Amino acid sequence: MTNRHPSHYFIHESSYIDKDVTVGSGTKIWHYSHVMTGASIGPGCVIGKYVEIGPGVIIGHGCKIQNNVSIFKGVILEDQVFCGPSVVFTNVFNPRAFIRRMDELRPTLVKKGATLGANCTIICGVTIGRYAMIGAGSVVTRDVPDHALVLGNPARQTGWVCKCGNKAEHGLVCDVCYKKTLSG
Repeated sequence: MTNRHPSHYFIHESSYIDKDVTVGSGTKIWHYSHVMTGASIGPGCVIGKYVEIGPGVIIGHGCKIQNNVSIFKGVILEDQVFCGPSVVFTNVFNPRAFIRRMDELRPTLVKKGATLGANCTIICGVTIGRYAMIGAGSVVTRDVPDHALVLGNPARQTGWVCKCGNKAEHGLVCDVCYKKTLSG
């Protein structure tokens, strides 16, 4: 593992961290997690139990990844992304056990501040916009705009959410913090 100050983060003794991994200061990696070679985890992250972080995955600062999430090669999480329990990422669009397709990975980008609800599935090759919110159990098959609220299978936009996480019920102004939803 590469990190200048290993005492500045916490890794539970049951977790396994491969060589050539970067873990940022203040990050906590909890029980039975595995971080693979070449992964980079920013400062101030919380990685829950049974999390698998694939080779070369990039996780920005301040991300929270709840229990039972697998983040496969080709996925990038920008800063302050929230992954609820059991979020599923894919990285090959049409996998077959008997055909090697790892050279056909489709990259997935989750932009700053997005929230991925529990048990949602993110099909590879999509971009999820800044501060977007994916409802629990949704299946995302196409790009999601900034601040969009998407629900269902396949996920469809049903509204807008503010940076503060509340739905903008009346136009594009948040009913809670009164800010314009699409600004910032």
